[in-house]
Amino acid sequence: MQRLEAQRRKAYFFRLTAIQLLMTLVGMLLAFPVAHMAGALSVATGALVALLPHIFFIQRMGIFRTRHRAPRAMDLFRAEAGKFGLTVALFSLVFVVVPPSNPAFFFCAYVAIVLTHWLAPWLMLGNRTTN
Repeated sequence: MQRLEAQRRKAYFFRLTAIQLLMTLVGMLLAFPVAHMAGALSVATGALVALLPHIFFIQRMGIFRTRHRAPRAMDLFRAEAGKFGLTVALFSLVFVVVPPSNPAFFFCAYVAIVLTHWLAPWLMLGNRTTN
């Protein structure tokens, strides 16, 4: 039963990641005719700033562990604080090291990737069982 739950979590994570990468690719393709390579790079960096902290959170919470462990609130708070800190650090790093040539594309890509979590109910439809 626990293994089945871990497999379900992995499937959800991979579906969500695939959709996020697809959205990044579509955003880059839409930005290229308008702002050429600089616009596509802005979309890519915006997507990475959204994806990397999410991956950190997943790893920190141990979502893929097969053994059952009682969820602790402190683990959630630590993972969320680390995700927030990493997000702030990545925003700072991007704007200092590689300033986006088009901040509109950067922020649109960031928001689009973050909002894909709203797709979670539709991503999980295939895993429901009828009673």
